[in-house]
Amino acid sequence: MSSKGIVKRSEDFSKWYNELVLKADLAEHSDVRGCMIIKPYGYAIWEKIKDQLDIMFKETGHQNAYFPLLIPKSYLSKEAAHVEGFAKECAVVTHYRLKNSEDGTGVIVDPEAKLEEELIIRPTSETIIWNTYKKWIQSYRDLPILVNQWANVVRWEMRTRLFLRTSEFLWQEGHTAHATKIEAVEETEKMLEVYAQFVQEFMAVPVIKGVKSENERFAGAEETYCIEALMQDGKALQAGTSHFLGQNFAKAFDVTFADKEGNKNHVWATSWGVSTRLMGALVMTHSDDKGLVLPPKLAPIQVVIVPIYKNEDQLLEISEYANSLIKELKSLNISVKFDNDDNKKPGWKFAEYEMKGVPLRIAIGPRDMENQTVELARRDNLSKSTVSQLDLPNLLLETLNLIQNDLFTRSSLFLKENTYSANSIDQMIEILDAKGGFIEAFWNGDSKSEHKIKELTKATIRCIPLNENQTGNCILTGEPNSKKVIFARAY
Repeated sequence: MSSKGIVKRSEDFSKWYNELVLKADLAEHSDVRGCMIIKPYGYAIWEKIKDQLDIMFKETGHQNAYFPLLIPKSYLSKEAAHVEGFAKECAVVTHYRLKNSEDGTGVIVDPEAKLEEELIIRPTSETIIWNTYKKWIQSYRDLPILVNQWANVVRWEMRTRLFLRTSEFLWQEGHTAHATKIEAVEETEKMLEVYAQFVQEFMAVPVIKGVKSENERFAGAEETYCIEALMQDGKALQAGTSHFLGQNFAKAFDVTFADKEGNKNHVWATSWGVSTRLMGALVMTHSDDKGLVLPPKLAPIQVVIVPIYKNEDQLLEISEYANSLIKELKSLNISVKFDNDDNKKPGWKFAEYEMKGVPLRIAIGPRDMENQTVELARRDNLSKSTVSQLDLPNLLLETLNLIQNDLFTRSSLFLKENTYSANSIDQMIEILDAKGGFIEAFWNGDSKSEHKIKELTKATIRCIPLNENQTGNCILTGEPNSKKVIFARAY
């Protein structure tokens, strides 16, 4: 990792983000345009996200399964809105074999190996899953089906940015089947709550819960619920979505069940997902000009111990204490690293772990051993203090919890301070140009008005907040009894 710093957020937020992702060893660009390589440290964070979400999914009754990467093109043709929504992003497999070129310069596609039906690399899995559910569902006794899969998907992107928008990305996608509309809506809302709980409690990122406008809905959904987060540059980021699909996919794939009276009915459906985009949200919400800042609950290394010594005897004494401390920390489920690599100086290590966002750093030298103290540095506020070795494990546990809470408090204050109200298009543009942020305003519910507002302001309706009954005059037309919505410029 380079010892050089990164550009300041205030100078160029986009460049700051790109440099940070690279220098914190989270990811790098691959030779395949639009795709990324997630490096071990970045993948360790993703594993933390994945593992916790997986626990929460299973606690709500869901099971993991896996469905094919390749989807017959005809499947996407069965649900009109769905195929229209994804058609321009699909990668298509047309042949199944290569052969050596006649001039010996390499391999070419064998023209005789053309597929009878092209295959689509999944942009999402509704179609192949609902074709499968047709085989699984005959009776009300087969319902509900509560399935999730962890997978990769491909959505061809022209303009990409690591984690935020890549042609291939990792995610989970839940796909459930229900006997009634009420059950399906309850499932959709339940999973939105799971996402909101995870993002706020583990990522320490506050969110606004709501539903999308018709223009912004998932292709093929009757309603899309979402959580929206605000990044430090004042732009919104969609952190998770949960879709009520109605009976659209069940009808497209003729998935029916016999109810208790023997009547045949179409199944009701949901789908929901979050992706490695959450990694981008994590970086942009908390990090600073010195590098990554990680909430302790998702940090691969929560505590790093750096010895400071001049000779082997000093290192031996420090190591004995460090190893005993590590045992105690592990018993408290605190992840810890003892960095006794003598090829790097302590100052270099400090800068490295600062860049990587390790929540707590302990430095121990000969004088500390004499005084039975350590130097404790917090990554979130860059504070340092000399603390006693006595009962240090419990102090570290308390401090990690404090950091987690402080990060959420800080980001919640930022959200509050950067949420504004606007009564006119000109006022909205003025706020967005100067500060960004969430804009609370009223909208008449008409899609043409929504398009016009987007054209004038470059802002979209991020969500219609849940349980929001306040009405007012439309920001574009002035019509009364318009609904309150959240606008923002977004990633």
